[in-house]
Amino acid sequence: MLFFPPLQVGRHVSPSTLFAVASILEGCAYINGSPQNTFVPGAVELAQQRRVFISGDDFKSGQTKIKSVLVDFLVSAGIKPTAIVSYNHLGNNDGMNLSSPQQFRSKEISKSNVVDDMVRSNPVLYREGEKPDHCVVIKYVPYVGDSKRAMDEYTSEIMMGGTNTIALHNTCEDSLLASPIILDLVILTELCQRITFRTDSDPDFQSFHCVLSLLSYLCKAPLVPQGAPVVNAFFRQRACIENTLRACLGLPPQNHMQLEYKMQRSCLPASIPVATAKATAALSNGYYTPLIINGTSNGLHEH
Repeated sequence: MLFFPPLQVGRHVSPSTLFAVASILEGCAYINGSPQNTFVPGAVELAQQRRVFISGDDFKSGQTKIKSVLVDFLVSAGIKPTAIVSYNHLGNNDGMNLSSPQQFRSKEISKSNVVDDMVRSNPVLYREGEKPDHCVVIKYVPYVGDSKRAMDEYTSEIMMGGTNTIALHNTCEDSLLASPIILDLVILTELCQRITFRTDSDPDFQSFHCVLSLLSYLCKAPLVPQGAPVVNAFFRQRACIENTLRACLGLPPQNHMQLEYKMQRSCLPASIPVATAKATAALSNGYYTPLIINGTSNGLHEH
């Protein structure tokens, strides 16, 4: 078996990796909800050989979910985040485990990498290799129990050398946020096990890659097939799931362009209803406006 040699020479194999291997050998999909380095190359290779789905890493429940939305918004708006500082304290078992330096380092990596692809998406704001200063602090405070406290500060550069600072405070019940994520992951994974498809170039039906990156929407550090781009932007991850489900129903992907509603002369067939537009007042600049009556275009009407 793949993992006997490392064990025989005395190398450390994490318990989560052993659980993952046992699950794969049983033909059962394995979802890694923790930040540990569970999916070592041998585990991924075994999943590929057995054609068993694996996914991870680290459930995206509170602070990181907000970060994947806010940084995407700032970068897309041309506002350049230059420093992100995230502080957490909590008192449940997760907090106790993260008091271990090795465990914390894994969590720090999964929380810090969430902004990387959004930064790379805007080469106008960020030079090659440039990214914001990013500091993550997690403290174990037993008294607060499952009530996790998160404080974030986002400092950004704006026009003419100015700065913009956003400060957030979030108190949440950690387990109650994570529980529905677990349900969603199980339901989506089970659904993906039922889906097969074929392409024009390959007539044989196939399933998704064993590394189920479709579930990135629910994970802090998305696991993707080798060579595939990592996407952390929250709404792009959600759109991936939405468009995949639309494809299963034979519907085109949703791109939100809606060009048919932005044309001077509508290209919609008469059978598709559109909002009825009443004739407007004459435009002072002499421009023409389309007159649409009962969903059909009546050409151009000059006022």
